[in-house]
Amino acid sequence: MAATVDSTGRTTHAGPVPWVAMYHSVGDCSDDPYRITVTPERLDGQLRWLRARGLRGVSTADLLAARARGEGRGLVGLTFDDGYADFVERALPVLRRHDCGATLFVLPGRLGGDNLSVYKRQGSHGLTHVDLTKADDDTLHREVTESRALLAELTGEEVAGFCYPYGTVDRRAVDAVRAAGYTYACAIDPGPLNGVHALPRVHVGQHDTAVRLFLKYRLHRLRRRPVEGV
Repeated sequence: MAATVDSTGRTTHAGPVPWVAMYHSVGDCSDDPYRITVTPERLDGQLRWLRARGLRGVSTADLLAARARGEGRGLVGLTFDDGYADFVERALPVLRRHDCGATLFVLPGRLGGDNLSVYKRQGSHGLTHVDLTKADDDTLHREVTESRALLAELTGEEVAGFCYPYGTVDRRAVDAVRAAGYTYACAIDPGPLNGVHALPRVHVGQHDTAVRLFLKYRLHRLRRRPVEGV
């Protein structure tokens, strides 16, 4: 674990980058132009692959908490973006079958439409799925802050995590998410912004069989920079 000195002069540590998988919908892949859907059977096989290698999927919050205690070995993060209703009927039973947890990032501004939240390990995906790097100041504040407040009101629980819509992120968005009180946030490829409020993730899709998963798992750790404080 590498030690660095932050802007305040404090010594911080950067551990190996956590492996966090990014899913979306779980269901029928026959009409999936964006390639964001996996079938329940494929998800089952992917989780079986993890478990056979001594790995277990958990929510992002649980993963970070375990790493902070020095107990993160063997854990990977599982995230599902957009809060699709099929998560309940098709993803959750598979997760339970393999004793895995996950984080569902939802859009409280679209509840009852194409997106739905029912999983307790939830996080905000913004209010209406706006690219925060292109949003004006008022929109940025609303998408980040109001979404957290609304989710907390709906669930009765504090919302710890945020997920940047489209995975796009810049310093302004990271600062807004941190100021809103989130303890972590997920991106895709944050580059130099890599950190606890811009965690890199790996897309996992229908075509990711055992060999592809192995390569993605290994390459993620080779290509991504260590994450400070994690």
